[in-house]
Amino acid sequence: MKAKDLMIPLQEYLKPDNTLKEAANLLRIAQRGEEKIGVKALPVLDTSGNLAGILSIGDILRAVHPAYMDLMNLGSFAWDGMVETFAQKAAGKKVRDLMTPKVITVKEEATLMECVDHMLKKNVKRVPVLNNENRVTGMLYERDVFYEITKSIINENTGGEK
Repeated sequence: MKAKDLMIPLQEYLKPDNTLKEAANLLRIAQRGEEKIGVKALPVLDTSGNLAGILSIGDILRAVHPAYMDLMNLGSFAWDGMVETFAQKAAGKKVRDLMTPKVITVKEEATLMECVDHMLKKNVKRVPVLNNENRVTGMLYERDVFYEITKSIINENTGGEK
């Protein structure tokens, strides 16, 4: 099996100039396959359609949790509504300032083992899939790789006992 066989074709993406508000909305309603169930990350493509980065739920959470907060004991400092206040202040930030610019990718022809290797060694759960022209053609998600692997574990592909 190759990455192109298991990837979800690219349907939606972000632009560096999108605001965090626009990005959060698209992540919540993005189409994954045939369903609009939202996604945990989207690639960020520049005006030429080249991969500029990736924005994930984790990037958004970091945007509403200022770095200086890591140094504090929030139990005695936090107030009810604190996250909401920071979220409203972050809504106008640009995707380019929040995205992860160094993106782990795989080629369409990458084997399933190569994809698993990248995911494990680089600790990523979703990987943009690139064609020969280095254009994003889809996304490979950890969950889909897991489901494919478990088919072999339970002998679903071989017709064995379940």
